[in-house]
Amino acid sequence: MDGVAEIMANYGPLLMNGVKALIVLVIGWIAAGFVSGMIRRKVNAHENIDNTLGNFAASIVKWGILLIVLVTVLGLFGVQATSLVAVLGAATLAIGLALQGTLSDLAAGFMLILFRPYKLGQVVDIGGTMGTVKDLNLFITELATPDNVQIIVPNGKAWGSVITNYSHHGTRRISLDFGIDYGDDIDKAMQIIKDVAAADARVQAEPAPWVGVTNLGDSSVDLTMRLWCKASDFWALKCDMTKAVKEAFDANGISIPYPHSVEIKK
Repeated sequence: MDGVAEIMANYGPLLMNGVKALIVLVIGWIAAGFVSGMIRRKVNAHENIDNTLGNFAASIVKWGILLIVLVTVLGLFGVQATSLVAVLGAATLAIGLALQGTLSDLAAGFMLILFRPYKLGQVVDIGGTMGTVKDLNLFITELATPDNVQIIVPNGKAWGSVITNYSHHGTRRISLDFGIDYGDDIDKAMQIIKDVAAADARVQAEPAPWVGVTNLGDSSVDLTMRLWCKASDFWALKCDMTKAVKEAFDANGISIPYPHSVEIKK
């Protein structure tokens, strides 16, 4: 019993502080998740504020609360805030060198929010990686590919790469190429393409659809159609228009030749 009493006398306060620290960590972690989630919901509820800002603000609040929790836990073990600041100041260079990639991602996260080259829900290509933006926080950008594969892009990589945003503008232009036989009536084929475009309500009247001869190939006369539509209709309209023109050509006797070569007899 004397041994137990001696252990408790020597290490009791340390054990108690350890228990308190554990409780503070658990409560702090839960509170950080709850408060950040609440802020995300509140900000995203406003129609004039896009969800990108809500997620980013929630991320900042979460990490801020966790930092306060860390300082509190260290205080339980006798590390004062002023001492902690002094230690952190002395270790700034070492931390900066060790975490330069993380700090770069953090700075890039602020730049992405400031200039906003993309938002949640937009389809983008970041340095050759294409997907829908699912999340943007302090350190990473999360994308989902068309086949629903998660891609994590560090913000430093995103900010330093070429960003192609397919959803930024409300409208997009579709370009389709069709090859017809050299013996076919070019004007008739062009009119068929125009009629097919005019029959689809998704095709915008302005700018007006354009059809022209763009190339004389080895085995075909190449016609190009350019039309404008809503960005959300791009892929469906492109596929539907390709099918509709092919069927219209078949119905009107316009052939789409297979690549072939002509042998000249001597």
